[in-house]
Amino acid sequence: MKKESWKKLGIVLIFAAAMGFLEAVIVVYLRKIYYPNGFNFPLVPIETWVLNIEWVREFFTIVILACIGLLAGRRLHEKFAYFLYSFAMWDIFYYIWLKVILNWPSSFLTWDLLYLIPLPWTGPVITPILYSITISILALCIIHCEDKNYKVKLSKLEWALFILGSAVILYTFLYDYGSLIFKGGFGYQFLTLAANESFNQQIFSYIPTSYNWILFVLGEILIFVSILAFFIRTKKNLKGDIISH
Repeated sequence: MKKESWKKLGIVLIFAAAMGFLEAVIVVYLRKIYYPNGFNFPLVPIETWVLNIEWVREFFTIVILACIGLLAGRRLHEKFAYFLYSFAMWDIFYYIWLKVILNWPSSFLTWDLLYLIPLPWTGPVITPILYSITISILALCIIHCEDKNYKVKLSKLEWALFILGSAVILYTFLYDYGSLIFKGGFGYQFLTLAANESFNQQIFSYIPTSYNWILFVLGEILIFVSILAFFIRTKKNLKGDIISH
């Protein structure tokens, strides 16, 4: 990998670590207000206006990370790679800072509220960390291939495997509270759920207990197959170009 790329990766890492700290601090404040005895399930009621602000904040977090990718990369796939890398490092450092500040989580298997858009994501802490490590590997592969002047472009199959694997993992995160909404017959009231007393009684008494590790591992395998296929095909194409010349 070129020196320039290592420098960019270092700068993006510093940015992501700093942003992860800010994210962790916000969560520290929210937990101090709503979970004074420490975060745990079931979830506690939060004012609708605070929840709306959290949704907007989470959306703009992704916007910021996407902007870093656009600024750091030169071509489309490289921009995507730097976005993945910044997202992964931000997520990993978020948990590092929570451990430093709150000594939380107690273990990698501790359950966490991962995200709120469009509904609560839940899962053991280790799952988003593993996903972040996986996508950072893809990001580094793309950047490495760009530096080697390979023809960097994910094929339709590689994109399909990556998207499908990510979707499977996302499904495992959304399953718990998604089941409450759709199996409970609240789907048609999705936009007004915050004011639905019957739904609130269920969501604020629900404690997730089991995680679909089989689907998570399947999702990880699909993404790793996508990465491996991309790397092998790209190097093979380079060898073909050298022979033809």
